[in-house]
Parts: sequence; C-alpha cells; structure tokens
Amino acid sequence: MLSRNLILTAAIGSLLALGAANAAEDKGDTEKCFGVAEAGKNGCHTASHGCAGMAKTDKDPADWAKVPKGTCEKMGGKLTPPAAM
Repeated sequence: MLSRNLILTAAIGSLLALGAANAAEDKGDTEKCFGVAEAGKNGCHTASHGCAGMAKTDKDPADWAKVPKGTCEKMGGKLTPPAAM
C-alpha cells in the first residue's frame, strides 16, 4: 500500500509542476530564444526537423528554447529566427 501511495503522490506532484510551468508560460513570463537550445532540448519544429527534442547540435541558430523573459540575449541568443538562406 505504501508504494501505491508513493506512486500516486509522485504522479500528482508531476501534474502540479507541469501546470505551474504552463501557467508561467501563459502569463508571458517566458520568450522564445533562438540559438541557445541544447541538442535534443529544442522547443519545436524548424526547417531541418519536425518538432521538439529533435535538435542535433547545441546552440543551432534555427532551434529555440523557452527561457525566462529578459534572459535570452544575456545567454547569447536572439529573439528572432535567423534569416532564410
């Protein structure tokens, strides 16, 4: 019974954490930052791949990640995508 309660508690905690993260995103506390995503940790699709988590290299200028508002350029990123080649 103890392990069942532990699993249930962990699941509920995960859902609450996910909800808090989405709430921060909805309030505009984050921004897309191009050129700072690590390999496999990008936000979503680009011209070279279909969706989140598919970046092949760190800090690809075309890949983006959500970061706290006001921190993108301090991290060396850009708020706009690179120009198409």
